[in-house]
Amino acid sequence: MTGEETFGNLHEVLRNLYDEMIPLCSDITGVATGVAALGALFYVASRVWQALSRAEPIDIYPLFRPFCLGVCIMFFPTFVLGTINGIMSPVVTGCHSIMEGQTLNIREYSEKRQKLEYEAMTRNPETAYLVDNEEYERQIEDLGWSPSDLKAMAGMAAERLKYQARQSVSNFFRCFLELLFQSVSLILDTLRTFFLIVLSILGPLSFAISVYDGFHNTMIQWICQYISIYLWLPISDLFSSVLARIQVLMIEKDIAALSDPAYVPDVNNSAYIIFMLIAIVGYFTIPTVSMWVIQASGAGNYGKQVNSWSLKGGRAAAAVTGAAVGHVAGKLRGR
Repeated sequence: MTGEETFGNLHEVLRNLYDEMIPLCSDITGVATGVAALGALFYVASRVWQALSRAEPIDIYPLFRPFCLGVCIMFFPTFVLGTINGIMSPVVTGCHSIMEGQTLNIREYSEKRQKLEYEAMTRNPETAYLVDNEEYERQIEDLGWSPSDLKAMAGMAAERLKYQARQSVSNFFRCFLELLFQSVSLILDTLRTFFLIVLSILGPLSFAISVYDGFHNTMIQWICQYISIYLWLPISDLFSSVLARIQVLMIEKDIAALSDPAYVPDVNNSAYIIFMLIAIVGYFTIPTVSMWVIQASGAGNYGKQVNSWSLKGGRAAAAVTGAAVGHVAGKLRGR
């Protein structure tokens, strides 16, 4: 099982965990119903007595508010969570399909570029022995045992060893950054699942508290927070698809340049490593971006900490992007 499949299974476990924890909100429904009933009694009584004391007719329409909230509490998993999740699920599915399409393009173009890079290296006699074992053995056999030939053998072996070491270090950093990238994605998905579970289980209580005067905004804040956190996943998919598209454009430029026999390919994966760094830092800006889509506040100290980390991540992402823009522009313009 590859690392990508392992992380994919972990994301699937988190989705199943959310589905299994949703029925637990029914345990809070009884308590929330009692709290809402007491609040409804105070709510209706205060408005009726205010109308009687002022000798005004009783306005019936505002009195329906606590009863509507009570219905939402009683059927919270189906009426509230089912409605919100049903509306937001197409957004998640659409963004994920966009990301999958770009990822498939990257794999296809990457395999083609690797093949062309190998052909470009083998086409040049000065670099063919670095990647082709048969060519290296043939050149060694063509040399004699004179001091100059022995010196040439040692130089070829040193260059080949240096090339392999450079490739090993580059592959190590690439694999490490890929692991870090997947880890950051899993951390974000875990926090998202945890926040959604907490909001779902305690949602009936939030609706019950909103019945009381002075707490009417609690329900609106709960809905804003739920939708904002729910959007973390589609926003991360869009962010990944944008990075994937940029990499596809760079790979296309490399493929077009590899048709030139004088072109020397970049075997160090430097552009790929730069974009992995940008992606890792950029993931921390996703909570901030979700706040741009729908305004929500009152998440508590922990939410403030997450937003603070997101802002710091945004500044770091801007710094990394500024440092890398010269290299990226050179790659896209064909240097």
